[in-house]
Amino acid sequence: MELFKYMETSDYEQVVVCQDKQSGLKAIIAIHDTTLGPALGGTRMWTYATEEEAFEDALRLAKGMTYKNAAAGLNLGGGKTVIIGDPRKDKNEAMFRAFGRFIQGLNGRYITAEDVGTTVEDMDLVYQETDFVTGISPAFGSSGNPSPVTAYGVYVGMKAAAKEAFGTDSLEGKRVAVQGVGNVAFTLCRHLHEEGAKLIVTDINKEAVQRAVEEFGAEAVDTEDIYSVDCDIYAPCALGATINDETIPQLKAKVIAGAANNQLRETRHGDIIQEMGIVYAPDYVINSGGVINVADELLGYNRERALKKVETIYDKISTIFEISKRDNIPTYAAADRMAEERIEGMRKSRKQFLRNGMDILSRGRR
Repeated sequence: MELFKYMETSDYEQVVVCQDKQSGLKAIIAIHDTTLGPALGGTRMWTYATEEEAFEDALRLAKGMTYKNAAAGLNLGGGKTVIIGDPRKDKNEAMFRAFGRFIQGLNGRYITAEDVGTTVEDMDLVYQETDFVTGISPAFGSSGNPSPVTAYGVYVGMKAAAKEAFGTDSLEGKRVAVQGVGNVAFTLCRHLHEEGAKLIVTDINKEAVQRAVEEFGAEAVDTEDIYSVDCDIYAPCALGATINDETIPQLKAKVIAGAANNQLRETRHGDIIQEMGIVYAPDYVINSGGVINVADELLGYNRERALKKVETIYDKISTIFEISKRDNIPTYAAADRMAEERIEGMRKSRKQFLRNGMDILSRGRR
């Protein structure tokens, strides 16, 4: 892997390689862009087959966070950490304490949080060495479990998508097919049920499905049947890449709006559903409630303020539809454009500020 060449392709700012022999820490911190503010992104621990694979994952995820934070309206850039190791057996206190010291050494350029393979308890250990960490235990002033807030964001984003597709954002009577009934999706189902939506659910966890059936009167279907059910809205809330060549021909929904990450297997699948007239709420915007919630911790967490910010996901999704129509592009591309326009606007503003400052200094010398 030609690291500098790779970084230049998407204008990455910094990569920090962290090693602590005593604890076994091998970590890569990737900072993509800090135009809007310090980079915020979680720490993923995974058994990467090669170091190159770990570098590529860190860089890819960091760029994704730049777009997610920008689209969410946060004054934060994008970054990510990957720790090479098995989260089931390689963790120890010294590892996360050492990692915290590396983050402290960046002096606020990067703020971390939990991600795949790491937990609140791990972040508590990081917090022993640095303040530049979110998603810690409520005892330390954190917001706690972000799942309910993420679910609320998906719910309000789904309403915006319904308004685009059906002319009203009311979900009463709408048939919503929810793929996956984990923590986020179960709370989403509660919001939908309370508004009067009809739920169709599936999950490999049969106990989770039964709970949704009992509490919300949901209809249960097999995992492979969720794509073809007669519904108004398809809500992917489990694995990514479920919008693909095999599933698209089966879809009857007019709206796709869910909590899963990386819902499109390839960007061309976003082009296809756009041509079919399906309204797609881009995943990294509609599921940004969690990052909005943890970002509020940086201000001293206030749940009411965080939820009001999460409610702006409705407006963000609506803006994406406007950009899509304005520029005649699919909604996934419109989401990217919205994020890029915000970043570029800040870059221009900073350049103008610097020019003005130089002009003032120049006049002062005359």
